[in-house]
Amino acid sequence: MREHIIPRTPSAYDYPLLVGHLLSTLEACHPNQEIVYADYCRLTYRQFQQRVNRLANALAALGTGAGDTVAMLDWDSHRYLECFFAVPMIGAVLHTVNIRLSPEQVLYTMNHAADDVVLVHKDFIPLVKPLAERLPTVRRWVLLAEDLAEEEAPTATGIDFVGGYETLLATASPARQLEDFDENTRATTFYTTGTTGNPKGVYFSQRQLVVHTLALAAAAASPAEQGRFHAGDVYMPITPMFHVHAWGFPYVATLLGVKQVYPGRYEPGRLLRLIADEGVTFSHCVPTILHMLLSDTLASEVDLSRWKVVIGGSALPEALAQRALDLGIDIFGGYGMSETCPVLTLAQLRPTDDERSAEKLLARRCKAGRPVPLVGLRVVDTDGCDQPRDGDSSGEVVVRAPWLTQGYLDDPELSEALWQDGYLHTGDIGHVDENGYLKVTDRLKDVIKSGGEWISSLQLEDLALAHPKVSEAAAIGIADERWGERPLVLVVANSKGLDLARVVALFEQAAARGEIASWAVPERIELVDAIPKTSVGKIDKKALRGQYGSHYL
Repeated sequence: MREHIIPRTPSAYDYPLLVGHLLSTLEACHPNQEIVYADYCRLTYRQFQQRVNRLANALAALGTGAGDTVAMLDWDSHRYLECFFAVPMIGAVLHTVNIRLSPEQVLYTMNHAADDVVLVHKDFIPLVKPLAERLPTVRRWVLLAEDLAEEEAPTATGIDFVGGYETLLATASPARQLEDFDENTRATTFYTTGTTGNPKGVYFSQRQLVVHTLALAAAAASPAEQGRFHAGDVYMPITPMFHVHAWGFPYVATLLGVKQVYPGRYEPGRLLRLIADEGVTFSHCVPTILHMLLSDTLASEVDLSRWKVVIGGSALPEALAQRALDLGIDIFGGYGMSETCPVLTLAQLRPTDDERSAEKLLARRCKAGRPVPLVGLRVVDTDGCDQPRDGDSSGEVVVRAPWLTQGYLDDPELSEALWQDGYLHTGDIGHVDENGYLKVTDRLKDVIKSGGEWISSLQLEDLALAHPKVSEAAAIGIADERWGERPLVLVVANSKGLDLARVVALFEQAAARGEIASWAVPERIELVDAIPKTSVGKIDKKALRGQYGSHYL
């Protein structure tokens, strides 16, 4: 059989799918559009592109290039967006460091990623200063601050900075010729925490980021009205930029030439003021953040009727969705995970959904949604066979798409398990209805999701078992109105006189040592006579969730 591979004229340009090419129309189409960083900074897209070029040139002047890794520790800012583009443009890898991990986990991720250059905001110096001597691959430190004087003359940091971010940009050229290289070059790395062991590194190529951007733009912009993201919107992420590229929407917003607002540190009053003052119309966040915003006293004074919000990270509760709808917010669910770059589905309504009852529309908005373009999504049973799309038959969600991580960094065994039988296994249980809407109903594993972050149940159990009078321990997630889930630890005493305050102290001491994050410390520990077991002697967490899981703290 003859192959019809297209012939290439020697002078033809092959156009690799590189992150830098997403900026190709900014000057021609959107030079005067705005990018806002809280109350600190306001740029045009023309200035932004020049700053991206300056950053790329500054990093190159520091000896950074292909094969190197640049770590970023910052609040959500224009600087972070500049790194999203400038670091991949020089062929280096951007490591978006999860600042919410415990210090020891941050150390592990920075060493595992083999970071060469670290860009760190002054607020995170207390986090990295004790770690600096245990980061053998780091060659350069760059200081970030809102106050230029603090960048130029840092006081008592204990870290040898090569300079401040703004100073380095000021001395670099605003012009740069985009260099071509293999589109399969790794562009980003970040780490996801699971139920056991160290955080796992996921990674994405230049091509994957570009294709994800194009598919997400097509999906988000396709509805006639509801949930539509378009050039007339004002975009503000309320998902940390260290977490899966802020769900990829900053790349989409830049491609579309949308006005962008970056809030810095998440404070309810600041977020609500920015929504009002900058006219924000499109955001995304976890349910916890939305609950926090709607519970703030300022919420009643801000007009939210033009605000569209995608909810992900955990299931969107119907009560929260109804509360948002009552305020005029166009709210709907989305679904993905760190391993999937992340967006797989969006729960935008269809035009024919206008005929459905309000109750059914609410339920549909709260689903994970329908696959975005190029996503092949299946729900399979334990034998890998497809489940009927009847809105009831459940199974594991497995997917294929051009932008899924091809494995876990330097972990071939877990990578093969992730990609069993050629599909990425999400570890989520769900079902799909006749209209193609996915609803995620459970996790295969027992991780506790609190405020969009994961807490290892096994790690909590191990800490409780460190008490000499604790013979058994089980940790599960129980419903919490604010955080989605919070950990409940059940313990069985091996003798009388167990003081639960001493068990609590074990968790607090572990947080102080950096073994767990402070927000992983359970507020609720209960003494029980026995913990139910399965037929093979394992703790029956399904039974425990049935008994405790729907109770609010």
